[in-house]
Amino acid sequence: MRWFSETLYKDFRQSLLVDEILYEGQTSYQDVLIFKNPRFGRVLVLDGIIQTTEGDEFCYHEMMAHVPLFSHGEAKKVLIIGGGDGGILREVLKHPRTKPTVIELDETVVNICKKFLPSLSKGSFDDTRAEIHYMDGVSFVKDTSEQFDIIIVDSTDPIGPGAALFSENFYADCARCLSPRGIMVTQSGVAYMQKEEVKETYQRMKKFFIDPSLYISQVPAYGAGFMTFGWGSHSALPRNTSFSKLEERWKSLGLKLKYYSPSSHIASFALPGYIENLKT
Repeated sequence: MRWFSETLYKDFRQSLLVDEILYEGQTSYQDVLIFKNPRFGRVLVLDGIIQTTEGDEFCYHEMMAHVPLFSHGEAKKVLIIGGGDGGILREVLKHPRTKPTVIELDETVVNICKKFLPSLSKGSFDDTRAEIHYMDGVSFVKDTSEQFDIIIVDSTDPIGPGAALFSENFYADCARCLSPRGIMVTQSGVAYMQKEEVKETYQRMKKFFIDPSLYISQVPAYGAGFMTFGWGSHSALPRNTSFSKLEERWKSLGLKLKYYSPSSHIASFALPGYIENLKT
């Protein structure tokens, strides 16, 4: 019997039973492991840290994609930075008006996930509406003259190749690339365990956006609390979209989702006190 133990925290460990190893190797940027677990199904691990699992990925991908998309209501150009497993792209493409651009550093990870985790992308990388570039996201937003309605930063934790996506310069460049009602969302860690990451995310959002905030989701494979997303917008209107308007937009698409709903959307901004206090 083999167990995988995550190495993200020095003083806390979670372990998953390994039924079968599907892939183990190294790309030019990071170590990759994909294995089967009886509860979570297929599990993607990068540099010793769980990124996503077949069993609960919807808790992350649906909330990261649909909260900004339904808040905006008219988004067309969507920039996804990271997201090599394809889950965010899959959800964005459920909005028929969108034309997503994916900037992913590690093409090998995309190919591995397409082969061993096909249920996450569900063919989204081959969708003609999607534009895929294998390059550094920091350089892309620094150099581009394009403007986007939504930017989704689906990064790894701020170590290794993902560290640059947590810098002030990167946030400033993203803010410049957004349209007047544009929204930027980022993965900001598990708030109870990664307090400094959450604090710093909010402060960066506050520096570059009129409407900075945080929202949450519960992702079982990310042990020890709520997953936190950073939110920044050049307008206060999207985050204050009414429940009735969210419901109208949601019903018009007829989506069958496992986590996101207008109710969970509104609730995700109602932060527990210990997370709300990280905004001060």
